[in-house]
Amino acid sequence: MLLPGLVNAHHHVGLTPLQLGSPDHPLELWFASRLGARRPDLYLDTLYSAFEMIESGVTTVQHLHGWTPGRLEEVSEAANSVIRAYADIGMRVSYSYAVRDQNRLVYGDDDAFTASLPADLQPMMRQHFERISLPLEDHFTLYEELRAHHAAASRTAVQLAPANLHWCSDQALERLAEISARDQVPLHMHLLETAYQKEYARRRTRGSAVSHLQQLGLLGPRMTLGHGVWLTEADLELIAATGTCICHNCSSNLRLRSGVAPLNAFERRGITVAIGMDEAGINDDRDMLQELRMVLRQHRVPGMDDAVPTCPQVLRMATEHGAATTPFHTWVGRLEPGRALDLFALDWGQVTDAFLDEEVPVVDAVVQRAKSGGVRLVIVEGETIYADGRFTRVDRAAVRRELARDMARPWTAEEKEKRRLGKAIFPHVKAFYDGYLDNEVREPFYRPSSTT
Repeated sequence: MLLPGLVNAHHHVGLTPLQLGSPDHPLELWFASRLGARRPDLYLDTLYSAFEMIESGVTTVQHLHGWTPGRLEEVSEAANSVIRAYADIGMRVSYSYAVRDQNRLVYGDDDAFTASLPADLQPMMRQHFERISLPLEDHFTLYEELRAHHAAASRTAVQLAPANLHWCSDQALERLAEISARDQVPLHMHLLETAYQKEYARRRTRGSAVSHLQQLGLLGPRMTLGHGVWLTEADLELIAATGTCICHNCSSNLRLRSGVAPLNAFERRGITVAIGMDEAGINDDRDMLQELRMVLRQHRVPGMDDAVPTCPQVLRMATEHGAATTPFHTWVGRLEPGRALDLFALDWGQVTDAFLDEEVPVVDAVVQRAKSGGVRLVIVEGETIYADGRFTRVDRAAVRRELARDMARPWTAEEKEKRRLGKAIFPHVKAFYDGYLDNEVREPFYRPSSTT
C-alpha cells in the first residue's frame, strides 16, 4: 500500500533527553536538568533520529535547532552539520535556528535570575548565558546566509522560528514578522505549552499571547504555533479567523506534564493542525506511526455524542496538514500529479495479519494497526532512500558505532562544569516558580473524570 510521506512537523534532536540523562520533568525544570547533558556530534546525532523517522514513513521533517554555544561562525557550522545530515540521508528538511534574545532559563531576566543565586553560582551562570547568547542581529545574519547557501537544494528549505514568547522581545518578533512577509517564508513558534507560559503572557501583555502576536503582525497561514495546550476559546477564534496553523505534539505534552491540547476544538473550527514528535515519542523514539495512534486515542473524551478524532483526520494531520506548516506546502503531503514523489510503501499483510474484516476502512486499518516494521520502502523526490530495512545512502550500523564511540569519550571540563551547574541551580529554578500560578479554577476543554 502506498501512502504520502509523513511529515514530522516539530523536531529538535537525535539522542533523546532521557538518553542524555534528563528525566521527564515539567518543562520549566527540564530546561535546568538539561544543562548537564553531553553534546553529541551534531551530524551523527541528526542521522540517529533520521533513521527512526524514515523507517516509520517520515519523508519531511521540520527541524527546530537552538542552544548552540559560541559565536556566529560556530553556530553556522553547527547548523550546516544538521542540514548536511539530512541531505546525505536523502530526507526533506525545513530547517530553522530558533531566535532567542531574552529569558534564556526562567521566565524572567537573565541578569536578575543570576543575581538571585548564591554568590558562588553566579559566575558559572553568567558564563553559561554568555556562551549561549547569540546577538539578535546574528540570528538574522545566520538566516540570510543559510537561505542563500541552500537555495538550490530542492529537499532543503530554511525558514524562521521565534522560539517562544518569553524567549523573544517585541523587537525580535517585529523583525521576524517583517522578514517573513518580505520573503514569504513560514514561521514556527512554540506557544502556550504550559500553564506557566500562559501566566507569563498575561503578566507581559496584560492579555493573551495570541492576541499579542496578532498585534505584532505574526498570525496568518505562514505561522505555526507549536503545542498550543493552553489556548483559550478566544484564542482559537482568532487563530481560525487568521488561518494560523497549530502543531500538536501529543507525546511531548504527556511526558512533560504540560496538559492536553484541545484537538477536538481545533477541528471544530477548521484549523490546520500538524503532528510533531518533538524531542521523542512515548517510547523514547521517533515512531510516527505510533504517534498517530497516540493522537487518535488521547482525545476520545467520555460520552456518546461528542466528536472525537477520526483516522482520516489524523492521517491528514500527518500528511497534508503537516506539509502546510512548511515551505514545501504545495509540493508534498499528497500523492497527485504535479507534486513531488514523496511516499512510503506499507506491507498490507502486516496490517491485516492474521485477519481483518472486509468492512474495516482501509485508512482506519493503517492508522490503528500499521507498525514501522511494516514499512518496506521510502521514496523522496522519486529516489529510494530506504528499502527492506536498509538505508540506500548511509550505513546505519557504521553511524551508530561512530556515535557510540563519540559519546564514550572522556568528559570535557566544560561538560563537567555544565553538569555541576545544572544540578546546583535546579532548586533555584524550581523556587523561581513558587507561587507563580494563581489558584483560580478554569473551565477545561475536556472532562475526562470527576472527583464527585
